[in-house]
Amino acid sequence: QVPLVESGGGLVQAGGSLRLSCAASGHTLSTYSMGWFRQAPGKEREFVAAITRSGGATSYAESVKGRFTISRDNAKNTVHLQMINLKPEDTALYYCAAVRNVLILRDPWRYDYWGQGTQVTVSS
Repeated sequence: QVPLVESGGGLVQAGGSLRLSCAASGHTLSTYSMGWFRQAPGKEREFVAAITRSGGATSYAESVKGRFTISRDNAKNTVHLQMINLKPEDTALYYCAAVRNVLILRDPWRYDYWGQGTQVTVSS
């Protein structure tokens, strides 16, 4: 098991910014590709962004491209999701996930470990 803990969610007005963080205590995240997913009420969990183990490659959902940035600090064992110009449709529970793989993966079922999520609410 890799215990992932997300933080940084909250309530923000449209156009605002938030920075989500994901940390793993007692485990080295550098051996995992990491992803962020989100799930709004009544909807399926959807891919947001992913980053390879080294941080050399990233991928984003079209809906967040240009507004969200995924990054990682392997020395600190953390992964971040910087979100700017937030929209009400970004409102969801955001999850961090890890997979022992070298590739960028967009399918949630491919990921091995998940955090409990952090709520992001964007008001109009």
